[in-house]
Amino acid sequence: MRQRAARGKEDWARLNERLGLPGLARPDGRLVWVHGASVGESLSALPLIEKLLEHASVLVTSGTVTSAAMMGQRLPSGALHQFVPLDTPRAVTRFLDHWKPDAGLFVESDLWPNLILGAASRGVKLALVNARISARSAARWSWAKKSVATLLSAFDMVLAQDEEGAERFRKLGARKVEVVGSLKADAPPLAVDEEALTAMRRAIGNRPVLLAAQTHPGEDETVLPAHDLLRGQFPDLLTILVPRHTERGADLEMLCGSRAFRRRAAGGQISSQTAIYIADTMGEMGLFYRLSPFCFLGGTLVPLGGHNVLEPAALHCAVLAGPHTASAPLAYRAVLEAQQFGLVGSSADIAREAARLLANPAAAAAAGDAAARGAASLSGSVTRTAAQLKTLLDARA
Repeated sequence: MRQRAARGKEDWARLNERLGLPGLARPDGRLVWVHGASVGESLSALPLIEKLLEHASVLVTSGTVTSAAMMGQRLPSGALHQFVPLDTPRAVTRFLDHWKPDAGLFVESDLWPNLILGAASRGVKLALVNARISARSAARWSWAKKSVATLLSAFDMVLAQDEEGAERFRKLGARKVEVVGSLKADAPPLAVDEEALTAMRRAIGNRPVLLAAQTHPGEDETVLPAHDLLRGQFPDLLTILVPRHTERGADLEMLCGSRAFRRRAAGGQISSQTAIYIADTMGEMGLFYRLSPFCFLGGTLVPLGGHNVLEPAALHCAVLAGPHTASAPLAYRAVLEAQQFGLVGSSADIAREAARLLANPAAAAAAGDAAARGAASLSGSVTRTAAQLKTLLDARA
């Protein structure tokens, strides 16, 4: 833990929480505990947390420094945040002894055996919410079918994002499984610093923008040649690269080669000469999605399943994506079908679609509006999830 803290992966001031030692007092009355691994899971749970606060106090746990900072800014009044304890018997016992939750909600798929089984043994009502599992993950989990069945059967209910995932959970041993949709479809639009947005728009001016968001190794090497192809038609093109992992900023500098670049984390500012802007900072996707009417969304050209397509779509930013969308196939299908385009597989594909949109701003804006309609068609999961959880809480009362 100290080694991780030295690398910025843990909060020195809150290491005791990872050992199950509380940093806050337990509020009186009913307490619902919500756990999400990191930023994405925690943010997707915010609308649900607001509904839960109508009936109980809420404790939110997560495992990353970034998510803790984000929750400190975004949690509604009445909700508390703690780091999730390490999955050791002693840390879990301390955590459960202090917090005594009435119900525990695990968001998506961050499953810790000691934590889950320890809570179940104390009679805590458990639900796996916004649950998803890809065919690939289900195949891996089936290698330890008995262990997985023991873990999943500890949940009183599993609320899946789609029917395909629900059926996989049933086959792996989950008990009550219902399909309620994705919480991410009801998440509020990503926040933005208005001053930063104004400054960025002023720096960009009327230049055409190609945004590549949440990229991974192998994808930047595809986007940069697309940039080169587009510069022939759009000589003042600005390409913004937003790596999924900010520590890759220096690697992207090297990839840029002779292309004129600036790097945000190093204090670089966009000038008229900047061809590539490396946006290697945390928590600013709400800014960058507002700078362009479309984007290429990463994690889709490499087999990682794709990142949250609903975030750009909700901000009227149309999406270009590769074939790997297994993390949220229903959401990708809703957005891409609403747009009636968006699937890409190469530098040439990205350049072709980007050129069409850059040459016709009205068509690009219409595509962004279509993406937003596609995302909105999936809404309602928070209400359906809350209705299911009410039965869980009433059973505990």
